Amino acid sequence: MARDAERPLRADAQRNREKILAAAVRVFTEEGLDAHFERIAREAGVGTGTLYRNFPTREALIEAAYRNEVARLCEAVPELLATMPPREALRAWTRRFIDYATAKLGMAEALRAVVASGTNPYAESHELIQAALTSLMNAGTAAGAIRTDISPTDMFAALAGIALTSAGPGQREQAERLLDLTLDGLRPTPPQAPDN
Repeated sequence: MARDAERPLRADAQRNREKILAAAVRVFTEEGLDAHFERIAREAGVGTGTLYRNFPTREALIEAAYRNEVARLCEAVPELLATMPPREALRAWTRRFIDYATAKLGMAEALRAVVASGTNPYAESHELIQAALTSLMNAGTAAGAIRTDISPTDMFAALAGIALTSAGPGQREQAERLLDLTLDGLRPTPPQAPDN
């Protein structure tokens, strides 16, 4: 949005914006396009005037909420890698990816409305997510924690498949099992003893 490029928000205004975006994801996920701005404002703990000042249209709010989810997912990578071994960081991030996919699935109707209005909320999201995953995979291969013959593109395809089949709200246990299965498949194979 133009305002974001002009000047940074005050700390309290930034907190309010983050609360609005988090509430918007929850409410649009639950109610789709029928979501009311008043409920979003109430859940965010702000007035409707604050919500409208930040997001004058429904489409602007939906797009910003989706882009914020992508940013949160991708910006988690440096902290995860700084605080965990690479394999654990990758596992933690894949859980966040499923959270993101679940939110995206819940907001599908709202996101379709944004696309129909002529805006592309998905612009750059694939590249950003792929870059985040590449950082995690590179750290894992450098540490010898994951196989070197699996590319980030392969891993993204596996995660997308898990998201497509198991990102529904009642499918979290299945998603976790599939993530474990996928990550087990990334373990490097021990070298074979030579035949005598």
